[in-house]
Amino acid sequence: MEKHVLVVFPHPDDEAFSTAGLMIQHTNQGIPVTYACATLGEMGRNMGNPFFATRETLPEIRKKELRDACAVMGIRDLRMLGFRDKTLEFENQELLIKTIGEVIDETNPSLVITHYPGYGIHPDHDACGAATVQAVRLIPEEKRPKLYCLPITRDREEVLGEPDVRIDVSDVIDRKIEALKAHRSQTEGMVRKIESEVGNPNSEILNWLSQEVFWIYNFNSEDNEG
Repeated sequence: MEKHVLVVFPHPDDEAFSTAGLMIQHTNQGIPVTYACATLGEMGRNMGNPFFATRETLPEIRKKELRDACAVMGIRDLRMLGFRDKTLEFENQELLIKTIGEVIDETNPSLVITHYPGYGIHPDHDACGAATVQAVRLIPEEKRPKLYCLPITRDREEVLGEPDVRIDVSDVIDRKIEALKAHRSQTEGMVRKIESEVGNPNSEILNWLSQEVFWIYNFNSEDNEG
């Protein structure tokens, strides 16, 4: 059993798709979960479907959506790190690593989850994952938490092999969908499709949402260096 879980992603809603089930399962057991979100996703192109946000209002909307999603997941410790959306690759990397490292030092997690660097679909994913990996790498090996990384490219299994960890979250799928719904500006169209398939045992999207997969980062592998 974990003692504390830290999730580090760059954007609001990254967590809802990929780790919400795991986070809910842990908070259900009374295990504290911290979500460190690097940006507010304020440069996102989605403005609701139909539109209800503007470029000016989107940052506050996404901040509220993030808080609402965390409430659904039972997360009491939300850290908004304050970096700017779509610029993480250009940020001072030492500052990014230091900021994430300070959260790790404070929370002392037994498990850290982030994007797998080099296998994101957005430069923010790769930059956030790389900084988190480096922050964990700086911890003495005997004190390091486990590090689960999430690659999201289509060729991830071809390159990295099968996931090391598969978690069935079907027992909390209803709350995972509620967490997705909380990110309304980004997910409204998808949620309508998901809800239309509830109860269909052959639904590809529901089966996908019911399984969360991760690769354990191996600091000793030459393939991971750099």
